[in-house]
Amino acid sequence: MNYSIKDLEKWSEKIEELVKKAGLSFYPQEFEIVSYKEMLGYEAYLGMPSRYPHWSFGKAFEKNRTLYKFNLTGIPYEMVINSNPCIAYLMKDNNLLLQIMTIAHVYGHNDFFKNNRMFKEDTKAPYALEMFKLHSQSIRKYINDPEIGSTKVEKVLNAAHSIRFNTIRSKEEKIVNDKSYNNENNEDLLGFIIKNAEMEEWKRHVLEIVKKETQYFIPQIETKILNEGWASFWHYNILKELGLSQNLYLEFIARHNQVIAPIKNGLNPYYLGFTLFQYLDKKYGRKKVFEIRECDRDYSFLLRHLNEELCSEMNLFQFTKKGLDLYIEEVSDERGWQSIRDTLCNYCGMGAIPIIRVSYWNEKDNSLTLQHVYDGRELNINYAEATLKHIHELWGHKVYLYTKKDNKEVVLAYDDEKKIYQ
Repeated sequence: MNYSIKDLEKWSEKIEELVKKAGLSFYPQEFEIVSYKEMLGYEAYLGMPSRYPHWSFGKAFEKNRTLYKFNLTGIPYEMVINSNPCIAYLMKDNNLLLQIMTIAHVYGHNDFFKNNRMFKEDTKAPYALEMFKLHSQSIRKYINDPEIGSTKVEKVLNAAHSIRFNTIRSKEEKIVNDKSYNNENNEDLLGFIIKNAEMEEWKRHVLEIVKKETQYFIPQIETKILNEGWASFWHYNILKELGLSQNLYLEFIARHNQVIAPIKNGLNPYYLGFTLFQYLDKKYGRKKVFEIRECDRDYSFLLRHLNEELCSEMNLFQFTKKGLDLYIEEVSDERGWQSIRDTLCNYCGMGAIPIIRVSYWNEKDNSLTLQHVYDGRELNINYAEATLKHIHELWGHKVYLYTKKDNKEVVLAYDDEKKIYQ
């Protein structure tokens, strides 16, 4: 390292002064310097090393390590935890400029976690670390129980993970606990099973743990573009005022441009979010961007503020894949930009996750009928069948799923004899 811990502390103090002057409000900030292997571990556990054990976390670690080994991906410069105090991990291998830039970036995330409405409403930052620790202890207790054991626990976790995002997406939604349903409030499949399935209490507790941890992460999923755009907006503006030497300043500009660079045939959330915040700051002023930071999620952010001018400036286009070839469907002209914006809105955040509703609970045979809310996007049938098996394991009785394929209604079912049919 070409710096000492005291150097980082001094730069962090300078950054914090500028951040406060700019009007950001944040939790007390703590930093930890970690190796790349430790960072890979934190990334696999989504920043929570105290999480319960499950094979999927190990799989994520091995995948990321392999990609990094063959230079197919980079290691994140930092990782920030939505907690109070806010904890951030900085890569030991970062040079001084990268550490300075990521420290400023971290304060942007910290401010976002504290002030965005989704995090204020749906997460409890002061208790986050303790929650994950207690959940881990509970799961390990069940694993070590000779009457339960790791195999049974893993089976329940596998099933729970398959439908963990089919749960309440905000506190405005309600769990339905009876046998009559309303199409506006029956999308909490995981919550419905927790409340109504016949199962041992330890299994119900495992499902509750998965549900609570999923609800902690949903705001991050729903605000990826906003959150990264906000942090990039502030590291850019803070470092311009930080009094960097010429060499550090030139490196800062180069590094910043790498962070927000467009991705070929893909979407860089840093680029999209940063570009929108820069545009809105210039057009409407600082008060407006703070208001957006507090009130919006990615869907509303893009729907309200991604206009024809910005689509054209970023050269956004929509393509489809046919075989091995890519075909452009829409470009950012007067006719096509709205289609591009709407597609981005539909796929951002939780919009990419199919909505599965509880349609009917048959009192006679306890069968459960589910309805896929079809919006033109078909389910992957193989994945749907595998998920239906998991739902049957949790529910304990026959499960039906209605969906559409090639614009025709299709029903999948999993019964007590373990048969899938259409």
